Amino acid sequence: MITTDGIDMLGSNFTYWWQQRGIHEKLALSCVAFYLFQTLLPFLFDFSAANFLYWFSLPSSFWGILEKPWTLVSYAFFHASFSHLFFNMIMLYFGGQLFLNLFNAKRFLNVYFLGLITGGLVFLLSYTIFPVFSGNGASLIGASAGVTAIFIFICAYMPYQEVRVLFFNVKLWQLGVFFILTDLIQIPNGNAGGHLAHIGGGILGFVYANKLKEGQDIGRFFDAVLSSLSKVFTRTKSPLKTAYKNNKSASSKGVTTAYKEREQQKKIDAILDKISHSGYDSLTKEEKDYLFSSGKS
Repeated sequence: MITTDGIDMLGSNFTYWWQQRGIHEKLALSCVAFYLFQTLLPFLFDFSAANFLYWFSLPSSFWGILEKPWTLVSYAFFHASFSHLFFNMIMLYFGGQLFLNLFNAKRFLNVYFLGLITGGLVFLLSYTIFPVFSGNGASLIGASAGVTAIFIFICAYMPYQEVRVLFFNVKLWQLGVFFILTDLIQIPNGNAGGHLAHIGGGILGFVYANKLKEGQDIGRFFDAVLSSLSKVFTRTKSPLKTAYKNNKSASSKGVTTAYKEREQQKKIDAILDKISHSGYDSLTKEEKDYLFSSGKS
């Protein structure tokens, strides 16, 4: 017999376990949960899986996206088959591990969701512009565009980092080129929409990484949009008191902070240059720790 205390303990253990998972693991587990939901639901209720997925898959026409605008994101949480889900989640896990060694969860989400949106738009535009794709009523599901964005981001950010693939060591840039070329070659052979979405996500990841190495975070606007949306659903209390600060002290503090940020950026740029020329493994432990702590801030 399970008591109330037992249920509370199970709930607490699950909450703690969930909090310890990385953002890539949480996304992967969410996709697994949605796949189980879409698979079991038709057996529990009298309707087809296709009718259910219609409301969450990304349509290939602008009229369709006007009817279901949420599908520009929702399509990523559903998959066509177990193998489709499995390979996406494997890539998400390993790409996420590499990504989160350098950056925080916030930037991971920026790259992932911007990759999904870019991949979805490439799919939509391709089916709208090119006659060869028109008229087949295609739709898109799967997290591949976001997963590819994460993976190509890492390949572009530290291209000379070596990883083990079966019995060989290969550089990340070589893996990135291999995956993109594979998608390009397979477009005429079926699932053209999926491959186009992968390429769109890959383009986003490549551009994001290179702009970030130049000191420009193109995902900041996405942060601003998410922050604005969160404020709509969050009730904020107006302050009861007004705090007054010494302007001279605040100005001095601002100058000191700006100087520290410039020095920190110079050090980060030097480490990134070293990664670009010699790979991530060439860094000392102190440099890796510094880059890791900077990425988490």
